[in-house]
Parts: sequence; structure tokens; C-alpha cells
Amino acid sequence: MKNDEMFAQLFKSTQAPKPDSIQVGSKSIPLLFVHNPKARRYLLRLRADGVARVTVPRRGSISTAKEFVGKNIGWLEQQIQRLEAQPKTVNEWRLGTEIHFRGEQVKIEVETGGQIRFGSELLNLHDVSVDLRPAIQKHLRKLAQKELPGRVMELASLHGIEVSRVSVRNQKSRWGSCSRKGTIALNWRLIQTPDFVRDYIILHELAHRRQMNHSDRFWQEVERLCPDYLVAERWLKLNAKLLR
Repeated sequence: MKNDEMFAQLFKSTQAPKPDSIQVGSKSIPLLFVHNPKARRYLLRLRADGVARVTVPRRGSISTAKEFVGKNIGWLEQQIQRLEAQPKTVNEWRLGTEIHFRGEQVKIEVETGGQIRFGSELLNLHDVSVDLRPAIQKHLRKLAQKELPGRVMELASLHGIEVSRVSVRNQKSRWGSCSRKGTIALNWRLIQTPDFVRDYIILHELAHRRQMNHSDRFWQEVERLCPDYLVAERWLKLNAKLLR
């Protein structure tokens, strides 16, 4: 069978605005083609939502991108199996659900008086039969806004690093950031991590005040400020689902 015929069978082109798709075993996987003039080659990535993202480089074409995907069906099938094997993220938090709080797995429980307890925290709610996640996350964010800025200034003072402002945000893809003006932004979900992980993220951002990049010098500065940073990095990788 010629390549053109093989790729025609693999791909199912649908009418706009629906994306193209590719048949992988018994599954039809949606394809998202993204042109990137800075990319040097075609890239394929399976997103968490099951969509295959295909980066098309400058002067590249959709037809060549489809051929590239077709040649990597085996790799894509492995990624699908890996994605399906991952534990499903619990979208709703109800009584009995275990959540991260200060680095520990704690269970959401109800007290005799109707209060919600998780770890050391008590929360008054009118209805405990609904999804408790919004109310608990609101409480966690308030805790983070109260605690994180003070810890930043404490570590900054300890290491002689100047910080102009600290903000606590609802970031979806990063734990923290640092601007050239000295503003440090932290993810409120750090309140769910162990203290050593929280401090590592803060020190990581403080290191950017001396090296505004991720060069070797930057990582040397990180190691000087936080000698066990690799342990914290490992914890974050294992618990990346907290950002979802």
C-alpha cells in the first residue's frame, strides 16, 4: 500500500470547525495543529485531555505534519496507554475525600456540630452534602495569602535579597514566578505542600533576583540557597496533579 493511501486510512478529516483526527487502535484521537515559526522541527505531544498536539515549524505543512504523526503511531499509542493508566483526578471533594494539606494527606470529615474538618482546619458550612471543593479551596487560598508573603520576606531578609512585592495567585501551570522589577508571585496551592517544598519554590524565585534565567549560574545559586532542592523537585513532579 502506498504511503498516501495508508495515511488516508489513518486520518479522518472532518468538516470545520471540528479538528482532524487519527485512528489509533480502536480510538479516534483528535489532532490539533499549531504553527510555530520558532520551531525547528515537527513535534507531537499528547495532552492530558487526550488531544494530540502537533507543532508545525516554519515553512512546514499540514500534510507533512500528518505524515509525521502517521509515522509515530506506535509512540502515540504508548502515550495513550500511559495516560489511561494514570489515576483519575478527583474533581469533587466530599466527606471522606483525602486532600493535600501542608504536605500530608488529610481526610475531609464532619464534626458533631456540623463543621468540616481537614487536618487542623475547621470550616463552617451550611450544606455538607454538596461538592466541598470550592469552599475548602477558598479557605486554603486565604491561608496562603496570609502566610506566604511573610515567609518570602523572611527568607529574602535571611539571604540579603531585595523583593519589591509579593502576590498570591491562582496559577494553573506554575508554582511561582519572579519579575525583573522584583515582584514574586506564588501559587496559593503551596499551602498544600510540605514546608521544605514551599521554601524551595520561594528560594527558586529569590534566586531569579540574582540570575534572571535558568542558566548554570542560576542553578548554582539555587543549590547554594537550597542544597536539597532536588528532593523538593522530585516531590513536585510526583504531585503535579495539585496544579489541575
